[in-house]
Parts: sequence; structure tokens; C-alpha cells
Amino acid sequence: MQDETSLTPLDTETLFDALSRLYSRKAIRAIDKQFGYFIGELLGDMNAPLVGWAALLSFELGKGNVCIDLALLDPFSLFDLPAQDAAYFSSLLHIEQAFDTLSSSSIVSAGESPTPLVLYEGRLYLHRNWLSEQKVAKEIKKRAQEVALPAHAREILDALFRPDIETLKHQFSSWNEAERFQKLVDFFDLQDVKGIDFETLMDAVPHASPETICALVPVDKICNWQKIAAATALSSRFSVISGGPGTGKTTTVAKLLAALVSCSAFNAKAGTPPLEIKLVAPTGKAANRLTQSLCRALEGLPISPELRAQIPSNASTIHRLLGVIPQRVEFRHHQENLLHLDVLVVDEASMVDLSLMAKLLCALPPHARVILLGDRDQLASVEAGAVLGDICLGAKNAFTPKRVQKILALTGTPLLEDEAVSSVTDGVCLLRKSYRFDANSGIGQLAHAINQGNKWRLEKVFEQDFDDIFLHDLNQDVYSHAIEQAMSAYRPYLSALLKGASHEMLLTLFSQARVLCALTQGPFGVSGLNLSIEQALTQQKLISPGNDIFYPGRPIMVTQNDHALGLYNGDIGIVVKERDGLRVVFEMSDGMLNAFLPSRLPEHQTAYAMTIHKSQGSEFDHTLLILPPAAMALMTRELVYTGITRAKKRLDLYATRLSLVRAMKQKTQRFTGLSSALGVR
Repeated sequence: MQDETSLTPLDTETLFDALSRLYSRKAIRAIDKQFGYFIGELLGDMNAPLVGWAALLSFELGKGNVCIDLALLDPFSLFDLPAQDAAYFSSLLHIEQAFDTLSSSSIVSAGESPTPLVLYEGRLYLHRNWLSEQKVAKEIKKRAQEVALPAHAREILDALFRPDIETLKHQFSSWNEAERFQKLVDFFDLQDVKGIDFETLMDAVPHASPETICALVPVDKICNWQKIAAATALSSRFSVISGGPGTGKTTTVAKLLAALVSCSAFNAKAGTPPLEIKLVAPTGKAANRLTQSLCRALEGLPISPELRAQIPSNASTIHRLLGVIPQRVEFRHHQENLLHLDVLVVDEASMVDLSLMAKLLCALPPHARVILLGDRDQLASVEAGAVLGDICLGAKNAFTPKRVQKILALTGTPLLEDEAVSSVTDGVCLLRKSYRFDANSGIGQLAHAINQGNKWRLEKVFEQDFDDIFLHDLNQDVYSHAIEQAMSAYRPYLSALLKGASHEMLLTLFSQARVLCALTQGPFGVSGLNLSIEQALTQQKLISPGNDIFYPGRPIMVTQNDHALGLYNGDIGIVVKERDGLRVVFEMSDGMLNAFLPSRLPEHQTAYAMTIHKSQGSEFDHTLLILPPAAMALMTRELVYTGITRAKKRLDLYATRLSLVRAMKQKTQRFTGLSSALGVR
């Protein structure tokens, strides 16, 4: 009798029948099977190899891949199956003759005609994804060009990035003599200390004027990457500023925008309107955070009130900027109805998928500048693509000789030259200095070790007994300890709720700590952790759920966009009791608070614990990161790095050392053709 779980051939079985068996085993999704069926109907043959190729392409899209790279396709791991089963499908797909099989089909083209599938440069795409990739590449390459600047642009940048000598004077008195040399090197961002009289400099700091102190530090010895990034973006129509947490991306862009409006005002003729600047982020939560951090960064900048007024203080979501049309996938703004703006800043760009990036770039007027901000080492977008990672591929802060000369003229800093750098990479600058995590920060050291995939360094971090990271090895029975610690972390906001604290205070207190995990299901996932934490809080009488889904204190995360309400995937609110009943309070993207009836909310879930993916764009003073002990494909270097870097002051990491080592050695690879289309390497 045939084993129903086996994928060995059955008599008279078509390729689609084999796919149906895969679906019954939950090895593929319904959409994967149905796309194969659609192609089979189109061809009139359910046994055609293209049926399997279509299902495989859909399966890979579900993993975030934009395409199938035929040269890198492993015939013994198709559909992530065991080798024997994968080999069976390889034979059905005629994988040894993949190029001939695909290129000879009537439903496959090289993109010149609207066929369902596209075979381009050895990669198989859905036509819409190939088109999105081509559009993104075209729009970026079109803007990867130098912009003329006024003669006094250097003076503008020097004023904006002048060292804060008053802060130096204040800090200097607290430094002991042994650390003053290195502290001064760090403060002035010195890349070369030869020829600097540090004894005279140390004598001058307490009493001399800022001008005298700065004169003791030659400009060509300084390498301030924030200033270099601003200079790069100021002189380019397309630019990327990438850096990890605490590297000052928002501070840099605030000064960059001040430089842009200053240069524009200098060049403007009578009656010319000021620059139209728009700030966007992928989610409402990220947009709100950009708004708050940018407002802080703009304070005290040396520009006039008139120019400051030209810099927007509010960010919106990308969807809101493009103009959502209810019940439709199209936006109001597109290549036939362009946005009205001169400068677009996109924060958390690593979260933007290929399709959305294509729609955004195609809706921009030709003259518009584009500035992408993000961390290239973070998780890629949930949907298909790795746009920021592809753009930054190979970037290492080396530039073409022409760009090096331009940056030298704007900053006084000599940089590495590389004639082979592409025009796109010439606009990418990586921020290297963390202002949040210094040498004494375990969080920073741990993040760096994970990001480098360095097992030896990882062990050294845990041996150094840092006071901001704590490893709780899940080889021991510490799961209950994690729940107790989560309960303690949430006690402040729940105690404040019982005392009648303001809604603003509740949201602030709740945002200070968070439990993050990699999974959605199981004891180490969102569902299991939320249930365990809720039960523990109930036992301590900090919450009283009873039989009600909604109860005062329940944190709620929106999981589906509702443009009419202004609530977006990832937004977090708290249930409160008011005189006329229960309400859920959210901080909106404009910083205002709004209370909604529970019945009006879009799809949502309890948010004591949330996935690392959902936490992108957020930071918490105290992060409890709970990772599964078993080996899993989703446990990657980028996932762990992203989770670790959500912590600002304290990280409690619940994981086995073995699972950490496995994860940091498993680097995410998304198959796309964007880097090739951009000409980056």
C-alpha cells in the first residue's frame, strides 16, 4: 500500500497532483498550489513542468525572495523538502534543462511582453515583480547624479557640525587624566592624531574660547561620518544614510535638511517658493518616532526661525503620502499623477518592500531628491525584496575620485578612493560611530559580535560581565523566570493604571519595556508568551480579565491597516476604563492621543509579547528577548541582531549559546536582481 506521506511517484499522477499532496502535508501554501493550477489551466496541461515552476516561484515569494536564481537553485532542497522528495520534484520540473524548459514556454518572456512569468538574466520572476525591480533600478539610477551647490555650502555644513565645545567643557571636568586622551579623540572624531598637541589642547579646554580650542584640531585630522553623510546627500539627488542604533541617523538628517533649506534660500530667486520636504516611514509607529526624534534634533540648530519653519516636524506613512484608495491596491499618486515635493526622506527604509518602493519612486517628480535612512544589517521587509540591503551591497565608505574631491571640498576630510564604485554606491554613506553604545556597553558589543558572525567575540562578550546584558541559558529551566521578569517589567504601567494615571503616562510607561520573540506560535512564541504573562499578571491581581477579551490594561497591537481610523499595522494602544465604558487609547502619527471603541478596531492582538519583525522601528529601555532553543530556519543573524538592538539600556536574553551561534552563522540571503540592475557589487 502506498505511503500517503511519501512523495515517491504514484501511478498516473500529474505534477499538480504532486503539488496537492505537498499542500495536504502543509509543505506549501494554498496560494502556491493555486498559482500552479492557474498556469496549468492556462497551458491546458496539469502535468507541464511550468505548473511546478509556478508553484515554486510562489513558494519562494512567500519566503521574501523576488525571484528564483536558476544558477543558485539547489535541486535537493526544492520547497525546503528533504533531499529525496526534492529530487522527485526536480525530475518533474526538468530542472536539469531549466533554462530551455522555461524560455521555450509561451507564458514566459524576457519582459518585453506581459506574460505571467519573466526569465531575465537567468532569474525567474512574476511579471509584476520583475517590473517593480526594473522601475526601482531605473528611478534610482536616474537620480544617482551630482547636484550643484552654492559656494558657501562648506560654511553651512561647518556651522551645523561645529563641535559642541560647551558640552566638552562640562564633560571634561568629570574625566580622569588617564582617559582624557581617548575621550578627546572620540569627541573630535579624530582619524589621525599625528601633529596634534594634546597637552596644549587639554590645558585649553577648561578656559579657552571655542574658536581657540577648535583651532588646535586641524580639520583634515577629523573624520565625522555624520558630516560626511550630510555632504554626500547634500550633493546627490539620491542618497542613503545607513547605520546601526545610536549612530545618529536622525541627527544627521536634521542637519542635512537645515543645510538643504539654507542652500535653497541662497539660490532662490524672488518669488521662488521654499523647498517642499516630506518625511515618511513604512508604519505609523515609525513615522511617529521619526517625528519625535526629529523635533528634538532640530532644537538648537544654528539657523534662522524662517529657515527652521521650512523644515517639516511631522512625518507620515508612505501609504498616507501616496494616498490610499479604499478597497483598491492602487494609490492616488503614481507616475501619471505625481507627488508635489522637492525632497523625500524615507526612514526605516529596510522595512520597505520592493513593490511599495517602486510605487513610491515612480510617484516622484523628476527633480526630487530621495534620502533613504535605515540600518542595512536589520531584517529585510516582511514582503518580497531587500531593497536597502541591495542598494548598500558592497558599500564600504569608499567613493569615486570625483566624489572624494567633492566631499573633501565640503568637509575637509580626505576619504578612500575606489574608481570601480558605481554611481549608486557613490551616494551611500555608512555611519560607524555609535553615540549610544560605547566600549562599556554590552548591548553594543553583543550586537557587533552577532553582526560580524564572530563566535569567539560572542563568548568574550558574555565573559566580560557587562551590567546591561544578561544571558539566561534556556538549557536550564528559566522559562518561568522570564515570565516573572516580564511581569515585573510591566508592573509600573499597570500600577499607574490602578492609580488613575493619564493616558499619556500609561503609554509612556508601557513603551519602556517589551518582550520580544522570534515565533508567533508555541510557548516561545507570541501566543504562548502572551497567555503566560496574562495569567501571571492576573494571579498578582495587576489585571482582571475575567471572561472579557477587553479589560483595563490590556495592551493591543493593530495587525491590519485602517486608513480611515488612522491606525496601522504595528500601532500599539492600551485598554482603559472611562465613564462611558472601555476605550483603547493610541498615540497617533501626529503625536496626539485618540481613544477608540474596542468594536471599531481593525484586526489586532494582545501585545505583552511581540515578534522581532513587529518591533522594527521601536526601541525600549528594557528588552526581554526570548529565542527558541531548537534550530529553526527563521533564526538568522539579522533577526537576532534586530532583536538585540531594540534594547537601549538593558537586555535580558533568554536563549541557548548553541542557538545563538547557529543563528549568527545563518545569514539571510534573499534572491533578487536589484543589485545587478543597479550595477552595485
